[in-house]
Amino acid sequence: MRVLITSPVFPPDLGGPAVYVPSLGRFLVGRGHAVEVVAFCSDPAPQGHPFPVVAISRGSLPLRYLKAFAAVWKAAGRADVVYVNEHLALLHVLAAKLRGKPVMIRIMVDGAWEIAHRKGWCGDDDIVTFQGKTYGWQVKLTRALQRRWWRWTDHVIACSEFLRQIVIGYGVPSAKVQRIHNAYHGPRSEDVPETRQEARAKLGLDPSRRYVLTICRLMVWKRVDGILEALVGLPDDVHLLVAGDGDMEQAWKALGAQLGLGARVHWLGNVPHARIPLFVRAADVFVLNSRYEGLSHTLLEVQALGTPIVASNVCGNPEVVEHGVNGLLVDPRAPNDLREALRWLLSDAELARRFVQAGLARRDRFRRDTTFADVEAQLARLAGVSGVPAGAPTSGAEAPTRDDTGRA
Repeated sequence: MRVLITSPVFPPDLGGPAVYVPSLGRFLVGRGHAVEVVAFCSDPAPQGHPFPVVAISRGSLPLRYLKAFAAVWKAAGRADVVYVNEHLALLHVLAAKLRGKPVMIRIMVDGAWEIAHRKGWCGDDDIVTFQGKTYGWQVKLTRALQRRWWRWTDHVIACSEFLRQIVIGYGVPSAKVQRIHNAYHGPRSEDVPETRQEARAKLGLDPSRRYVLTICRLMVWKRVDGILEALVGLPDDVHLLVAGDGDMEQAWKALGAQLGLGARVHWLGNVPHARIPLFVRAADVFVLNSRYEGLSHTLLEVQALGTPIVASNVCGNPEVVEHGVNGLLVDPRAPNDLREALRWLLSDAELARRFVQAGLARRDRFRRDTTFADVEAQLARLAGVSGVPAGAPTSGAEAPTRDDTGRA
C-alpha cells in the first residue's frame, strides 16, 4: 500500500502532529508499506526518516497552502490513499479528490473554532461554548467549508471521543467517524536512566530549585499566562520551565516581568525532541493548562516518562488523566486552583509517587501497535488492499459500520 500523509507541523517543530506523523510513518514502513509525507516545516529538507518528506516552508498563509495543494496534487498521483492531518484541510482534501484518491482525515481540533478564536470572531468563547452558538458570516462560512471537506472524505478519525462527538454534531454520519486515541511511541520511564538530579546537571539546572515544566505551542488557548499567575504566591524556589514558541511568547514574557517573575521563568524556545525526556525527568511537576486539547501527545509522553501531572479539565484531557488517580485536573481559568494543585503536589512526595505509578500502569491504553494497527486497517480498506489485519480492540476505537447509503 502506498500512503501519502500530510501534516501541519513536522520535526524539528513542536506539536502533536510532529510526534504522531513520523511515528505512524515508521510504523507503516515497518509493516511493508510505502510512505510519503507532505508537511509544513521550518526545516526545508528533513532528514533521518525512512520515508521522503516534502517540506512546505513558512511564509504567508495563502502561499503556503497553495504550495501544499500543489505538493499534495503531485504526490497523490503516486499514492493509493491519502491520510490528511490538518486543521485547515480544504485544499489538501480537494487535491486528493481531484486526483481520484480515497481520503481519510484525522481530526485534532474543531478547525472552525481555532480560526474563529484566532481572528476574534467568537470573542473568547471556548470550543464547547462555540458548538452551541451562532456567530457572524465569517464563522458561518468557515463552518460550512469545514463541513464540506469533512463530508468529502471517505473516513474520519477523531483522536478523542470529545472530538468525535463534535464531528458528528456537524452532521457527519456517525458511522463514518471513528475514535482512535493518539499513540505514544517514544522513551518510557525505564529508557531514561538519569535521575532527576542527573538530568538537571545535564541541562544546567540548579539542583536546589523545584521546577514546574510546561511544553506547548505558545498560543493563546494554551493559557501559559494562567501558569504564570499561579506561580505568584508559591515559594521563590519554585521555577517555571516553558518549552515551545508561538504567537504569545512576547506577551507572556512581558506578563512574567510585570508579575515580578522574570528570574523564575525560563523560556526555553523550541526544544529539540531528543532533549524533551531530560526536561520531563528534571521536572518536579508537569502542567498543561490549556483551554483546548484534542488528546495531548505531551500528556501521553509525560505519563510514560513518569512525572506527575496537573492538567486542565477540558476536552480530551480527562481521557488521559483521571483526577485524583494519576494526576490532578483544574479549571484553566482558575489560577488560584492551579496554584493550590501545584502546592499540593510539590509538598506531598507520596501523592506524586502514587500518581506516577498509576500513570505508568495506564501506558498500555495508548500503545502504538494497537492504535496504529487500527489506522492501518482503515487506510487499507480505503485503498482496497486485502490481507491487512484489523487493530486490536484494546485501542478503544469505535468499530466502523455502514449507514443506509452504504458509505463507511
